[in-house]
Amino acid sequence: MTELSRSDFQTLAQENSTCVSIYMPAEKAGAETRKNPIRFKNLIREAEQKITHLSESTPELNDSLASAKAFIDNYDFWQHQDYGLAFFINQDGVKYYRLPYSFEESVTVSDRFYLKPLLPVLTNDNKFYLLTLSQNEVRFFLGSHYSINEIKLPEGVPSSLAEALKYDDPEKQLQYHSGNPGNNPIYHGQGAGATDNKDEIKRFFDQIDNGLTSVLQAEQTPLILAGVEFLLPIYQEANSYNSLLETGITGNPEHVDSEDLHQQAWSIIKPHLKAAKQSALARYHQLSGTGEASSQLEEIVVGAANGQVDTLFVTEDAQSWGQFDRQANQVKIYQQATQDSMDLIDFAVTQTYLQGGNVYTLEQSQMPEAHSAIAIFRYPIYTQPT
Repeated sequence: MTELSRSDFQTLAQENSTCVSIYMPAEKAGAETRKNPIRFKNLIREAEQKITHLSESTPELNDSLASAKAFIDNYDFWQHQDYGLAFFINQDGVKYYRLPYSFEESVTVSDRFYLKPLLPVLTNDNKFYLLTLSQNEVRFFLGSHYSINEIKLPEGVPSSLAEALKYDDPEKQLQYHSGNPGNNPIYHGQGAGATDNKDEIKRFFDQIDNGLTSVLQAEQTPLILAGVEFLLPIYQEANSYNSLLETGITGNPEHVDSEDLHQQAWSIIKPHLKAAKQSALARYHQLSGTGEASSQLEEIVVGAANGQVDTLFVTEDAQSWGQFDRQANQVKIYQQATQDSMDLIDFAVTQTYLQGGNVYTLEQSQMPEAHSAIAIFRYPIYTQPT
């Protein structure tokens, strides 16, 4: 599995058994790929040592570790890697994600998965959706600065105009035929595979929009359209997603490969994402001191846990160890990691993302007063930090 979806992240974040999180860089090609299983073997050994030290071993967890070890000798698995591998192990089994950016090697054993290294997947200054539209083909992608990956169309999204209108008036079925390879019907209007009937195209796009709602309803990720010029305004009319961009990629996308689509989409989305990030940072400065923004980690953690963080900024490599007591709604910060502590910034990032907040990364030089995290709240919070 490669693509890390929002639902995948939610599943990982909800685990509360003994959880092993392994991150490692990976080699994609050539003789260097021989390093991959060796590196993974060493990290598995480190995980086993930590589990033994913490006395967290169970028969179920041992079975999952055995399943993970089986990958060490899987030659084909290591020949098909991306730049980084995230591997998650608990009593329920193993999950792994090949990701288009490298990781520092790390092994974490805790009562929850360690997810902050996945920040490039989560942050709002990096990702976008791309929807390619033609009357014969619909494709859906999730992209980032690093790459673009096609996503299976959600149930209810028609893959073509013919599919969308197949239950229309039977007389219209005369306009379809199945003589093309694969017996997929092609709609005929003004030329093969095309119609200029805007009402029919609008019904087609209404079905696409309705079907995408299941994926996009909780998202704020920008969506870019790609299609011939006259189709884009029709989809804009059908659209109900608030983060659809007005600017799209024009031209027939049917025979454009994903790398070209990625390059064109990133040229559109990059200035948009940068402007959104700068606007959010300016809003933080405007609200600082009003009770609706904070640089105090105790307040940020409490706010994130309770769904009150609208926007969170963190430095990518920041860590802060401590505990959060949900019942008392209080935070304790430690000077260093202990057996019963967790990374509070990892916790804040995860909770903010899961509850619909925006997450951005900042260089340390951009972070006000050298803090590791700052936040804008949906409404002021009140807590008693320890």
